[in-house]
Amino acid sequence: MTDTPRDAGSSEPGAEPPTLYTTASRERVVGCHACGLVQPLARTVEKQRCTRCGAAVHRRNPDSIARTWALLISAAILYIPANVYPMLHTSSILGAEDDTIMSGVALFWSDGDYPLAAVIFIASILVPMLKLLSLAFLLVSVQRRSTWRPRQRTTLFRIVEGIGRWSMLDIFVVTLTVALVRFKSVAVITAGPAALAFASVVVLTMLASMQFDPRLIWDNIEPSGKKYD
Repeated sequence: MTDTPRDAGSSEPGAEPPTLYTTASRERVVGCHACGLVQPLARTVEKQRCTRCGAAVHRRNPDSIARTWALLISAAILYIPANVYPMLHTSSILGAEDDTIMSGVALFWSDGDYPLAAVIFIASILVPMLKLLSLAFLLVSVQRRSTWRPRQRTTLFRIVEGIGRWSMLDIFVVTLTVALVRFKSVAVITAGPAALAFASVVVLTMLASMQFDPRLIWDNIEPSGKKYD
């Protein structure tokens, strides 16, 4: 939605006209993705360029829904081995042991490290799953041309986009553990195949949120005097 309201006509003389909220797309203006310059949307030019920086200008991100779905489905597929395969492989004089994300959470919980177990569970299991579900919900709502709570859906997208980087916490834990525990005569810790799968899930979901165009949420909202709070 545009920040500047547009006034509609009023049938009563002297009465304050109702505020009409509209979109930049309906006003035939577009913002540059690179420098942010707002400019008129050309009707005849097939590939419009920004008048200030020369970057390609689009009314909406090209193939936003298809690209987001492709990245999201790929992330959902990799989410399974990321939780099934071992994240850490430990070799010591007592034998070898493989630990998945859930077994690591259970180990910290049983040892009484409740805050650490909660942080790893939230960052490594709950957050990626909620990101997948949230992006899928946004895509379905856009494709179904839903007009339900557009402002809240936009806020949901901003939250998903903002917390994406924190999903790498488990990879940071693995990296620090492998780097710090280098007692060759006692134990050797190496990253398991789940680490690569999990990192791929995080990267793919971040790319999916970047490809999704939140302006699509507002395309089906008819101009009216209602302000969406």
